[in-house]
Amino acid sequence: MLAALSGIPAGAAHAATPSVPPPAACGGTLAHNYGPFDYRTDRDKLGIVEKYHFTPAVEALVRGVTGTVEGDISYTLHAFPNHHRALAALARLGQMRKSDTPPRLPYSISCFFERALAFRADDHVARMLYASYLGKMGRTKEGLAQLEAIDPKERTSPLTVYNMGLVALELGQPELALTYAHEAMALGPVRPDLQQALQRSGHWRDPVPAPAAHAEPAAASEPSPAAASAPAT
Repeated sequence: MLAALSGIPAGAAHAATPSVPPPAACGGTLAHNYGPFDYRTDRDKLGIVEKYHFTPAVEALVRGVTGTVEGDISYTLHAFPNHHRALAALARLGQMRKSDTPPRLPYSISCFFERALAFRADDHVARMLYASYLGKMGRTKEGLAQLEAIDPKERTSPLTVYNMGLVALELGQPELALTYAHEAMALGPVRPDLQQALQRSGHWRDPVPAPAAHAEPAAASEPSPAAASAPAT
């Protein structure tokens, strides 16, 4: 599990990327009678969905509110295609059922992730959740492609890069995880879990200290005009 489902505080400003239609097999459109809204920024629209559809019991995959658990998660992800917690719950459902196409869903679990990224391609949390899900379903190569698709401009938060390291480790890429661990440490304080996991597997190496900056040797000083014109003695 990622250290935090979202490194973006509620209500934080975030420039939205334009949405594109999802593949035809995944519904072909994002249009919905409520939304679609961005989970990261449209927090004021969340209340009605989380009260009547994505309740704690639905998130825990225990029971539905308006019908089945699958139906309530599906409604949530049509209103908020990149709802991080709903995507995480759906990923757990796929793992429990050992299927990307459990019954009572309009399309595959992968499709819900594809819809999230069609809606907001810059949502790195949704992309990491997808990468982690793909890895757990044995689709490691696809998961790694999702992880590597995260825009380098998003890698400004130590939490984001730390989570990328956790996902890389899940995908069986310890050297990549080590790279992300070092990068996260350089950005700021992070939890020790990733370093400890790499130490247990024998893949941890301390970051190589950056070489100390050395002053450039002073250039030979040129004589001042006055000195240049002074007669030799």
